[in-house]
Amino acid sequence: MGTHAFAPRVVAWWYAHGRKDLPWQRRPTPYRVWLSEIMLQQTQVATVIPYYRRFTARFPGVRVLAAAESDAVLALWSGLGYYARARNLHRAAKEIVARHGGRFPRTLDTLTALPGIGRSTAGAILSLAMGQRHPILDGNVKRVLARHAGIEGWPGDTAVQRALWAVAEARLPDADVAAYTQAMMDLGATVCTAPSPDCGACPVREDCVARRVDRIGALPASRPRRALPEKTTHFLVARDAAGRLLLERRPPSGIWGGLWCFPECASPRSAQERLVAMGLRAQGPGMALAPVRHTFSHYRLAATPLLLDVRDRGSGIAEGAATRWIDPADPGDLGLAAPVARLVASLATATDEDRA
Repeated sequence: MGTHAFAPRVVAWWYAHGRKDLPWQRRPTPYRVWLSEIMLQQTQVATVIPYYRRFTARFPGVRVLAAAESDAVLALWSGLGYYARARNLHRAAKEIVARHGGRFPRTLDTLTALPGIGRSTAGAILSLAMGQRHPILDGNVKRVLARHAGIEGWPGDTAVQRALWAVAEARLPDADVAAYTQAMMDLGATVCTAPSPDCGACPVREDCVARRVDRIGALPASRPRRALPEKTTHFLVARDAAGRLLLERRPPSGIWGGLWCFPECASPRSAQERLVAMGLRAQGPGMALAPVRHTFSHYRLAATPLLLDVRDRGSGIAEGAATRWIDPADPGDLGLAAPVARLVASLATATDEDRA
């Protein structure tokens, strides 16, 4: 069976078996498709759904998102990870309003000029929300095409990615592009899965190269493994007499960019020095808490929190754009990285026990 029949088989399968009740499928506007595509990058559907619902309830459209404070956006993203996605989402919303009158651009080049929108995301917006004929190449689609066409190598390699885009282009149907696009994503997510694909349920199994040559488990190739370095640091956890904790906003770019975190220090001594520099005085040497561990894409972090009770808030530190005192039981509408949020919650419990 020729690959010219690939798209009709995939589309027919989707109409019979594909997912049609995901929140972003019910009313696939450009905004809703864009938001879902950004959230689904490196994140499972089950994890995304509650975040998506909360986000669209708070920011139902691009104009509302553009007008929001960055803290409100990051707060709703807290725990979803890869926070550059949220920052770029907010920046892109502002550009859509400022430069395009609040309407999503209708061309691939104009969409990909926006922050955080690559070729695949732009293709999804144009095909799913506007019915235009553009391919996509998210993780699920890469897996389906790599196996069916027998494309060797890791999809992150430039040559392999180029080959996948060529196949994705060649197999686009002339009509029913939105159904085909959704079908390809669903096929990869529910049938042609990474660990144990259900080849018996696959509509294109007859001419799948990986199945024919017994390479299903090897395609697509995994990312070459490399040992992740570990970085150690200390969190300065200053707590005042009322049990409030001092947080500072991180720089807008980099790890946890724009989020609120405990001040980071190289050692317990530098934490004490930092405290003095901020005009605060500690009651004692402080107490080291259990390390906070977190794995990023390129290193592992082990941060030891140093809890220091302060006598007063002093004149050297004031709430403003970069620093804030929070009640750990009610941190408010702040964007906190998941490990920081967990530490704050544990300190809220400890504070309550202290007061009991």
